[in-house]
Amino acid sequence: MAENSAIEWTHHTFNPWIGCTKVGPGCDNCYASDLAQARLGVEWGPGKPRRHTAASTWKQPRAWNRKAESAGTRYRVFCASLADVFDNEVPAEWRAELFQLIRETPHLDWLLVTKRIGNAGKMAEAAGGWPGNVWLGISVVNQVEADRDIPKLLTTFGPRYRFLSMEPLLGPVHIRDHWLIHHHPGDAAIDWIIVGGESGPRARPMHPDWARSLRDQCASVTIASGPAPVPFLFKQWGEFSDFDHIGMGWNDLPDRIRGRQQFIDGKAMVQIGKKRAGRLLDGVQHDGYPKEASNA
Repeated sequence: MAENSAIEWTHHTFNPWIGCTKVGPGCDNCYASDLAQARLGVEWGPGKPRRHTAASTWKQPRAWNRKAESAGTRYRVFCASLADVFDNEVPAEWRAELFQLIRETPHLDWLLVTKRIGNAGKMAEAAGGWPGNVWLGISVVNQVEADRDIPKLLTTFGPRYRFLSMEPLLGPVHIRDHWLIHHHPGDAAIDWIIVGGESGPRARPMHPDWARSLRDQCASVTIASGPAPVPFLFKQWGEFSDFDHIGMGWNDLPDRIRGRQQFIDGKAMVQIGKKRAGRLLDGVQHDGYPKEASNA
Protein backbone atom coordinates (compact mmCIF):
# COMPACT_ATOMS: atom_id res chain seq x y z
CA MET A 1 0.00 0.00 0.00
CA ALA A 2 2.33 2.75 1.20
CA GLU A 3 4.99 3.87 -1.26
CA ASN A 4 7.17 5.91 1.04
CA SER A 5 5.09 5.72 4.23
CA ALA A 6 4.67 2.98 6.80
CA ILE A 7 1.13 4.20 7.47
CA GLU A 8 -1.29 1.67 6.03
CA TRP A 9 -3.88 4.08 4.62
CA THR A 10 -1.65 6.45 2.67
CA HIS A 11 0.92 6.32 -0.11
CA HIS A 12 3.04 9.26 1.00
CA THR A 13 3.57 11.38 4.11
CA PHE A 14 4.41 15.07 3.83
CA ASN A 15 5.33 17.41 6.67
CA PRO A 16 5.27 21.10 5.71
CA TRP A 17 6.50 21.96 9.19
CA ILE A 18 7.28 20.15 12.44
CA GLY A 19 6.00 20.81 15.94
CA CYS A 20 2.74 20.78 17.85
CA THR A 21 1.13 20.83 21.31
CA LYS A 22 -0.62 17.93 23.02
CA VAL A 23 -4.32 18.70 23.35
CA GLY A 24 -6.10 15.50 24.41
CA PRO A 25 -5.83 11.95 25.74
CA GLY A 26 -4.90 10.58 22.33
CA CYS A 27 -1.77 12.74 22.49
CA ASP A 28 -0.49 11.32 25.78
CA ASN A 29 1.96 8.91 24.13
CA CYS A 30 2.46 10.89 20.91
CA TYR A 31 5.08 9.20 18.73
CA ALA A 32 5.55 12.42 16.76
CA SER A 33 6.52 14.35 19.89
CA ASP A 34 9.08 11.73 20.87
CA LEU A 35 10.51 11.49 17.35
CA ALA A 36 10.66 15.24 16.76
CA GLN A 37 12.45 15.96 20.01
CA ALA A 38 14.84 12.99 20.02
CA ARG A 39 15.82 12.94 16.35
CA LEU A 40 15.05 16.39 14.98
CA GLY A 41 15.59 18.64 17.98
CA VAL A 42 12.13 20.19 17.76
CA GLU A 43 10.54 20.76 21.15
CA TRP A 44 6.82 20.11 21.55
CA GLY A 45 4.45 22.39 23.42
CA PRO A 46 2.79 25.80 23.62
CA GLY A 47 5.07 28.67 22.75
CA LYS A 48 7.67 26.38 21.18
CA PRO A 49 8.65 27.40 17.66
CA ARG A 50 7.43 25.25 14.78
CA ARG A 51 10.08 24.39 12.20
CA HIS A 52 9.34 24.87 8.49
CA THR A 53 10.74 21.96 6.48
CA ALA A 54 13.33 22.25 3.73
CA ALA A 55 12.74 23.25 0.12
CA SER A 56 13.77 19.75 -0.94
CA THR A 57 10.90 18.32 1.13
CA TRP A 58 8.44 20.70 -0.53
CA LYS A 59 9.55 19.49 -3.98
CA GLN A 60 8.50 15.91 -3.26
CA PRO A 61 4.72 16.32 -3.73
CA ARG A 62 5.25 17.76 -7.19
CA ALA A 63 7.27 14.67 -8.12
CA TRP A 64 4.52 12.42 -6.72
CA ASN A 65 1.95 14.40 -8.69
CA ARG A 66 3.86 13.91 -11.97
CA LYS A 67 4.19 10.20 -11.29
CA ALA A 68 0.48 9.87 -10.49
CA GLU A 69 -0.47 11.73 -13.65
CA SER A 70 1.82 9.54 -15.75
CA ALA A 71 0.36 6.37 -14.18
CA GLY A 72 -3.23 7.56 -14.57
CA THR A 73 -3.92 7.12 -10.87
CA ARG A 74 -4.17 9.12 -7.67
CA TYR A 75 -1.91 8.99 -4.63
CA ARG A 76 -3.02 9.77 -1.10
CA VAL A 77 -0.76 12.12 0.88
CA PHE A 78 -1.08 12.28 4.67
CA CYS A 79 -0.31 15.81 5.84
CA ALA A 80 1.07 16.17 8.48
CA SER A 81 2.34 13.34 10.67
CA LEU A 82 4.60 15.60 12.75
CA ALA A 83 2.33 18.62 13.08
CA ASP A 84 -1.25 19.85 12.86
CA VAL A 85 -2.13 21.93 9.80
CA PHE A 86 -4.64 23.95 11.84
CA ASP A 87 -2.38 24.66 14.82
CA ASN A 88 -2.85 28.22 16.14
CA GLU A 89 0.89 28.64 16.56
CA VAL A 90 1.71 28.10 12.88
CA PRO A 91 2.20 31.28 10.81
CA ALA A 92 -0.73 31.87 8.45
CA GLU A 93 1.61 32.32 5.49
CA TRP A 94 2.92 28.76 5.93
CA ARG A 95 -0.63 27.43 5.66
CA ALA A 96 -1.29 29.54 2.56
CA GLU A 97 1.91 28.14 1.05
CA LEU A 98 0.71 24.59 1.79
CA PHE A 99 -2.74 25.18 0.28
CA GLN A 100 -1.15 26.57 -2.87
CA LEU A 101 0.99 23.42 -3.13
CA ILE A 102 -2.16 21.31 -2.76
CA ARG A 103 -3.82 23.23 -5.61
CA GLU A 104 -0.76 22.71 -7.79
CA THR A 105 -0.82 18.91 -7.29
CA PRO A 106 -4.30 17.93 -8.56
CA HIS A 107 -3.41 14.25 -9.03
CA LEU A 108 -2.85 13.84 -5.29
CA ASP A 109 -5.52 13.48 -2.62
CA TRP A 110 -4.37 15.38 0.45
CA LEU A 111 -5.50 13.88 3.76
CA LEU A 112 -5.40 16.51 6.49
CA VAL A 113 -6.01 15.11 9.98
CA THR A 114 -6.54 17.61 12.77
CA LYS A 115 -7.28 17.73 16.47
CA ARG A 116 -8.34 21.35 16.06
CA ILE A 117 -11.39 21.12 13.80
CA GLY A 118 -12.79 24.34 15.25
CA ASN A 119 -9.97 26.22 13.49
CA ALA A 120 -10.21 24.50 10.12
CA GLY A 121 -12.91 26.49 8.33
CA LYS A 122 -11.63 29.97 9.10
CA MET A 123 -7.99 29.02 8.53
CA ALA A 124 -8.81 27.40 5.16
CA GLU A 125 -10.70 30.53 4.12
CA ALA A 126 -7.72 32.68 5.09
CA ALA A 127 -5.51 30.40 2.97
CA GLY A 128 -7.64 30.96 -0.11
CA GLY A 129 -10.36 28.37 0.39
CA TRP A 130 -10.47 24.59 0.27
CA PRO A 131 -8.70 22.98 -2.68
CA GLY A 132 -10.89 20.34 -4.33
CA ASN A 133 -8.45 17.51 -3.57
CA VAL A 134 -8.54 17.79 0.23
CA TRP A 135 -9.96 15.08 2.49
CA LEU A 136 -10.49 16.48 5.99
CA GLY A 137 -10.18 14.15 8.94
CA ILE A 138 -10.41 14.54 12.69
CA SER A 139 -8.78 12.49 15.41
CA VAL A 140 -11.42 10.87 17.63
CA VAL A 141 -10.37 8.57 20.49
CA ASN A 142 -13.45 8.42 22.72
CA GLN A 143 -17.13 9.36 22.94
CA VAL A 144 -16.43 12.80 24.38
CA GLU A 145 -14.34 13.76 21.36
CA ALA A 146 -16.89 12.26 18.97
CA ASP A 147 -19.76 14.27 20.44
CA ARG A 148 -17.70 17.45 20.56
CA ASP A 149 -15.92 17.35 17.19
CA ILE A 150 -17.97 15.37 14.64
CA PRO A 151 -20.66 18.10 14.40
CA LYS A 152 -17.87 20.63 13.76
CA LEU A 153 -16.43 18.41 11.02
CA LEU A 154 -19.81 18.08 9.33
CA THR A 155 -20.37 21.83 9.35
CA THR A 156 -16.96 22.54 7.81
CA PHE A 157 -17.89 22.87 4.15
CA GLY A 158 -15.47 22.52 1.27
CA PRO A 159 -13.38 19.32 1.63
CA ARG A 160 -13.94 16.50 -0.86
CA TYR A 161 -14.37 13.88 1.88
CA ARG A 162 -14.70 13.93 5.66
CA PHE A 163 -13.34 11.11 7.77
CA LEU A 164 -12.51 9.94 11.29
CA SER A 165 -9.06 8.77 12.37
CA MET A 166 -9.91 6.76 15.48
CA GLU A 167 -6.41 5.90 16.62
CA PRO A 168 -5.57 5.25 19.33
CA LEU A 169 -9.09 4.10 20.11
CA LEU A 170 -9.39 4.50 23.89
CA GLY A 171 -13.01 3.61 24.50
CA PRO A 172 -16.31 2.61 22.91
CA VAL A 173 -17.78 5.16 20.50
CA HIS A 174 -21.32 5.33 19.17
CA ILE A 175 -21.59 7.22 15.87
CA ARG A 176 -25.01 8.83 15.55
CA ASP A 177 -26.89 7.55 12.50
CA HIS A 178 -27.42 11.00 10.99
CA TRP A 179 -23.66 11.59 11.02
CA LEU A 180 -23.20 8.63 8.65
CA ILE A 181 -25.86 9.34 6.05
CA HIS A 182 -25.89 11.70 3.07
CA HIS A 183 -29.60 12.51 3.22
CA HIS A 184 -29.48 14.59 0.04
CA PRO A 185 -26.84 15.15 -2.68
CA GLY A 186 -24.21 17.50 -1.32
CA ASP A 187 -25.08 16.84 2.32
CA ALA A 188 -22.12 16.41 4.66
CA ALA A 189 -21.61 13.05 6.35
CA ILE A 190 -18.74 10.86 7.50
CA ASP A 191 -17.30 9.27 4.35
CA TRP A 192 -14.67 7.01 5.90
CA ILE A 193 -13.63 5.63 9.29
CA ILE A 194 -10.14 4.44 10.23
CA VAL A 195 -9.73 2.50 13.48
CA GLY A 196 -6.57 1.37 15.23
CA GLY A 197 -4.97 0.54 18.54
CA GLU A 198 -1.98 2.30 20.04
CA SER A 199 1.62 1.36 19.33
CA GLY A 200 4.81 2.27 21.13
CA PRO A 201 6.36 1.34 24.47
CA ARG A 202 3.64 3.05 26.56
CA ALA A 203 0.71 1.80 24.48
CA ARG A 204 -2.75 1.33 25.95
CA PRO A 205 -4.79 -1.70 24.81
CA MET A 206 -7.90 -1.45 22.65
CA HIS A 207 -10.82 -3.70 23.59
CA PRO A 208 -11.82 -5.85 20.58
CA ASP A 209 -15.48 -4.96 21.06
CA TRP A 210 -14.75 -1.27 20.52
CA ALA A 211 -13.37 -1.99 17.06
CA ARG A 212 -16.08 -4.52 16.24
CA SER A 213 -18.79 -2.03 17.16
CA LEU A 214 -17.41 0.59 14.76
CA ARG A 215 -17.05 -2.01 12.00
CA ASP A 216 -20.66 -3.03 12.50
CA GLN A 217 -21.91 0.54 12.68
CA CYS A 218 -20.27 1.27 9.33
CA ALA A 219 -21.70 -1.87 7.75
CA SER A 220 -25.25 -1.34 8.99
CA VAL A 221 -25.93 2.08 7.46
CA THR A 222 -28.99 2.09 5.22
CA ILE A 223 -30.94 4.72 3.33
CA ALA A 224 -34.30 4.62 1.58
CA SER A 225 -32.82 2.99 -1.52
CA GLY A 226 -31.03 0.27 0.43
CA PRO A 227 -27.70 -0.47 2.16
CA ALA A 228 -25.18 2.39 2.17
CA PRO A 229 -22.21 1.14 4.22
CA VAL A 230 -19.51 3.58 5.24
CA PRO A 231 -15.99 2.48 4.22
CA PHE A 232 -14.13 1.03 7.21
CA LEU A 233 -10.37 0.52 7.48
CA PHE A 234 -8.87 -1.39 10.39
CA LYS A 235 -5.33 -0.07 10.61
CA GLN A 236 -3.82 -2.16 13.38
CA TRP A 237 -4.23 -3.71 16.81
CA GLY A 238 -1.17 -1.83 18.03
CA GLU A 239 1.01 -3.34 20.72
CA PHE A 240 -1.74 -5.48 22.23
CA SER A 241 -3.61 -8.44 20.79
CA ASP A 242 -6.65 -10.33 22.00
CA PHE A 243 -5.20 -13.11 24.16
CA ASP A 244 -7.95 -15.49 23.06
CA HIS A 245 -6.85 -15.18 19.43
CA ILE A 246 -3.06 -15.39 19.52
CA GLY A 247 -2.92 -19.16 19.17
CA MET A 248 -0.74 -20.01 22.18
CA GLY A 249 -1.05 -20.48 25.89
CA TRP A 250 0.10 -17.94 28.44
CA ASN A 251 3.00 -20.14 29.54
CA ASP A 252 4.16 -20.43 25.93
CA LEU A 253 4.74 -16.71 25.49
CA PRO A 254 8.38 -15.56 25.59
CA ASP A 255 9.25 -13.70 28.78
CA ARG A 256 9.98 -10.47 26.95
CA ILE A 257 6.39 -10.14 25.70
CA ARG A 258 4.48 -11.14 28.81
CA GLY A 259 2.91 -7.74 29.19
CA ARG A 260 -0.77 -8.27 29.90
CA GLN A 261 -3.71 -6.04 30.72
CA GLN A 262 -7.25 -7.01 31.60
CA PHE A 263 -10.43 -5.00 31.07
CA ILE A 264 -13.15 -4.86 33.69
CA ASP A 265 -15.21 -7.42 31.78
CA GLY A 266 -12.34 -9.92 32.02
CA LYS A 267 -11.08 -9.56 28.45
CA ALA A 268 -7.31 -10.13 28.51
CA MET A 269 -4.99 -8.37 26.09
CA VAL A 270 -1.40 -9.42 25.66
CA GLN A 271 1.43 -7.14 24.57
CA ILE A 272 3.09 -8.92 21.66
CA GLY A 273 4.16 -5.97 19.50
CA LYS A 274 2.57 -4.22 16.53
CA LYS A 275 3.96 -6.54 13.84
CA ARG A 276 2.82 -9.75 15.50
CA ALA A 277 -0.53 -8.31 16.52
CA GLY A 278 -1.22 -7.45 12.88
CA ARG A 279 -4.32 -5.85 11.43
CA LEU A 280 -6.90 -8.60 11.10
CA LEU A 281 -10.19 -8.05 12.88
CA ASP A 282 -11.89 -11.39 13.49
CA GLY A 283 -9.68 -12.86 10.79
CA VAL A 284 -10.56 -10.27 8.15
CA GLN A 285 -8.45 -7.43 6.74
CA HIS A 286 -10.62 -4.35 6.32
CA ASP A 287 -9.34 -1.89 3.71
CA GLY A 288 -12.34 0.27 2.91
CA TYR A 289 -11.91 3.62 1.16
CA PRO A 290 -14.29 6.23 -0.21
CA LYS A 291 -15.70 4.86 -3.45
CA GLU A 292 -13.86 7.17 -5.84
CA ALA A 293 -10.47 6.64 -4.24
CA SER A 294 -7.80 4.65 -6.06
CA ASN A 295 -6.02 1.98 -4.04
CA ALA A 296 -2.95 2.05 -6.27
